[in-house]
Amino acid sequence: MLNTNKLVINSYLSFKLEEEIYAANVNKVLNILEMTRITKVPKTPPYLKGVINLRGTVLPVIDTRVKLDLNATEYTTDTCILVLDIAVDNESLHVGALVDAVQEVLEINEKEIQPPPNIGNIFRSEFITGMFKLNDEQFIMLLDLDCVFSSDEILDLKEMSKEVKMDK
Repeated sequence: MLNTNKLVINSYLSFKLEEEIYAANVNKVLNILEMTRITKVPKTPPYLKGVINLRGTVLPVIDTRVKLDLNATEYTTDTCILVLDIAVDNESLHVGALVDAVQEVLEINEKEIQPPPNIGNIFRSEFITGMFKLNDEQFIMLLDLDCVFSSDEILDLKEMSKEVKMDK
């Protein structure tokens, strides 16, 4: 007989953007880097801060706040870059994402995840997979990092990774 009450627990890395806490599946986070110098690239969208040299490869870095229509990141000692693995057409694209601070790894039972808010067609929420209530007082938005970028934005990021030359 099949057990339909199987407990599914996923690990999420939580991080702050402004006063809110977000989380992404740890399988999508390759590394957490201290803030480093970002080389600006001309004629890029406002959310794209530039590129960094990551072990000899070009890593595009986005301002996660701007990408999510928040105020631009204000750099502090806690600001860091999450190196993310984004799935694109059966390929893997690495992107750096600025966050205000990394919080903790959360083990979340799938049954504790509530559906994302339904605020109508104006609000883009396809990249929010659900909400998790932490300590009965604060919601954490769980992000689907594969859905944060449009296909055109992904193509731009892929091209930037190939075209920009960095000193090793």
